[in-house]
Amino acid sequence: MIPVRTHAKLRLHTVALLFIATILSHGTGFAQSKNAKLIVIAHRGDHTAAPENTIKSYDDAAATGVDYVEVDVRTSSDGQLVVMHDGTVDRMTNGKGSVKDMSWEALQQLTVSDKNRPELGNHRIPLFADVLKACRGKVGIYLDFKDGDVAQTWQLIQSNHMEDHIVVYINREEDLSRWQKAAPKVPLMVSLPDNINDIQSYLQFQKTAKVQIIDGSYRDYTPELVKAINKNGQSIWVDVQEKGEDPSLWNKVRALGVQGMQTDHPRELIKWRDGK
Repeated sequence: MIPVRTHAKLRLHTVALLFIATILSHGTGFAQSKNAKLIVIAHRGDHTAAPENTIKSYDDAAATGVDYVEVDVRTSSDGQLVVMHDGTVDRMTNGKGSVKDMSWEALQQLTVSDKNRPELGNHRIPLFADVLKACRGKVGIYLDFKDGDVAQTWQLIQSNHMEDHIVVYINREEDLSRWQKAAPKVPLMVSLPDNINDIQSYLQFQKTAKVQIIDGSYRDYTPELVKAINKNGQSIWVDVQEKGEDPSLWNKVRALGVQGMQTDHPRELIKWRDGK
């Protein structure tokens, strides 16, 4: 069974060259050697200087040199693919209500801001199409597929020539087969379930979760489990975004042997990675 992402615990190269290099080096799997360059994912973009999931947050993240930006996609009441992490607009806008119950016209009228940091300014909810255009040729997309039509989403990705620069995180079990059917070459990712805590339980899990990338909190992994997952041809991209995220944590996580980290501090993590 595919685990459902619930909060920060649950959480997939680079632009063309890194993407191609990994595929050529490892076939259809994503597993890398321990000395390979760490993949860095900006969680909801770079929201240190702009509200999360806005065009500016993605532009800023791309400018730092990250490999991927995480993009949360949902569907409006009239079928538009929009970018919003939460199921409601309450936390990040001046409006209230569920994204799925609001039309794109209504969503356009809302102002996105970080209510704890008003100095970051006011922004708009972007369409997924706008984010694809903003990222094209600059940075890969880690698509957190919250809610939407798979065929419609895949068509939009293709029309923006981003099909070779995207990985898809699966939140719902039924979406796994839909993505595998619609886009068989696109790397898919799921979280490591809570009950997977040793190699034997992982080996049972991987029989049903035939994906290229596994994620979850770094706390879920041991060096032995990482080796077993990599041996199976799967990469591990972990979440490190938590209070106190800093180089001491990144050193600890990198020592596990994981291939990627999703961060709330992309500028600092890139500087740390490239300095090593």
